[in-house]
Amino acid sequence: MSTSAVQHDAELSPNPDASREWSRLQRIAFRFCFIYFTLYCLTNQIILGLFSFIVIEIPDPATHWPIKQLVTWVAAHVFRVTRPLVYFSGSGDKTFDWVLAFCLLLVSAIGLAIWSARDNRKNYASLHKWFRLFIRFALAGQMFGYGLAKVVPLQMPFPTLLRLIEPYGNFSPMGVLWYSVGASPAYEIFAGCAETLGGILLIFPRTTTLGALVCLVDLLQVFALNMTYDVPVKLFAFHLILMALLVLAPDARRLANFLLLDRAVPRAAEPALFASPRRNRIAVIAQVAFGIVLLGMNIFGSWKGWYQYGGGAPKSPLYGIWNVAQFSMNGEVRAPLLTDNDRWRRIVFEFPTMVACEHMDGTVERLGAKVNVDQKALSLTRFDDKNWKAEFTFQRPAPNRLILDGEMDHKKMHLETELVDRQKFLLVNRGFHWVQETPFNR
Repeated sequence: MSTSAVQHDAELSPNPDASREWSRLQRIAFRFCFIYFTLYCLTNQIILGLFSFIVIEIPDPATHWPIKQLVTWVAAHVFRVTRPLVYFSGSGDKTFDWVLAFCLLLVSAIGLAIWSARDNRKNYASLHKWFRLFIRFALAGQMFGYGLAKVVPLQMPFPTLLRLIEPYGNFSPMGVLWYSVGASPAYEIFAGCAETLGGILLIFPRTTTLGALVCLVDLLQVFALNMTYDVPVKLFAFHLILMALLVLAPDARRLANFLLLDRAVPRAAEPALFASPRRNRIAVIAQVAFGIVLLGMNIFGSWKGWYQYGGGAPKSPLYGIWNVAQFSMNGEVRAPLLTDNDRWRRIVFEFPTMVACEHMDGTVERLGAKVNVDQKALSLTRFDDKNWKAEFTFQRPAPNRLILDGEMDHKKMHLETELVDRQKFLLVNRGFHWVQETPFNR
């Protein structure tokens, strides 16, 4: 950031609204929004996103005392929820999340009543500028997190080997969305760049309004996809939209005049955080520096994730889809009948510690796997039964052939398998074409 840019951002209005009296509705709306969104940001991943530069793991605030106890009590006594609440699952639309939102609304309403009864000041211009600063960076942190998880294609990966052989009709709506986007890494990167751009623009006071507009457009698309593909982040995405609108609220009239009424608008008067120009320059530099650190840590986290669980992660030494050509159990060759649920149809090796076995009826059993290349040994375990195990030795007489011999469920096993060429899948080999004489829609 250039010195002139810092000076431009630092030369802010002392506070154009400091002496203006807000309407009663404005004061009530601000009090409620201040309480609700401060509590909301402090009780979920938003506050954690602002401290992504801390290397130690920070626990989710909502799952600890007293919030966890409050939500559990309200769920049981107000909403008559009898089943145990789920606290960690990857979903943002759990019963816990909805009850927490209700509790925050209730606490905010009570706080609003107390605040309104005890405070008669004519405006909250000074408090608002700090609140808006907090919301700006809270929103920017989430845009960086979600955006960079797409710039480095992690959130929606390319279809896995198991997905390539799974019937389309077995996909959930969320699975369809996830792997449709994942099948086009270029589009996923583009979408991630748009989200990251919104976060970057929020860092600078001068581009805050533009950044909030970019975020709003991005988040409206995300919310629409969540609603139409049943992605369990609906509640969270809706709150991010509201946060973008909060940032835009001071410029609502200017935006309406410019975009809807085709009127000339004056330059935005961004209120200064401090009375001293020197302190304002330091404040702008601090905001930009914090934003850069936040961006950098999210870049590092996404890049690290690429090599831990993304496309750059280690693969199984036996990587591939293996069709079971011959399956023998206790010396008896089992014909490939759809009614034989003991026989395997395919074995899919993708990740180093897991294998997927497809039975003849299409059901898939995921097993823990340990491959010892030096000893040519394969050990399988069940995740739900630690006492169950299978031990095999393997041979690869050719790159596309794998022979397994061993014991499973106290039965002697012999399997001969053939490797499926991944490049023969149309989704993998189709590629991009500038010139197409006819549509190719299969």
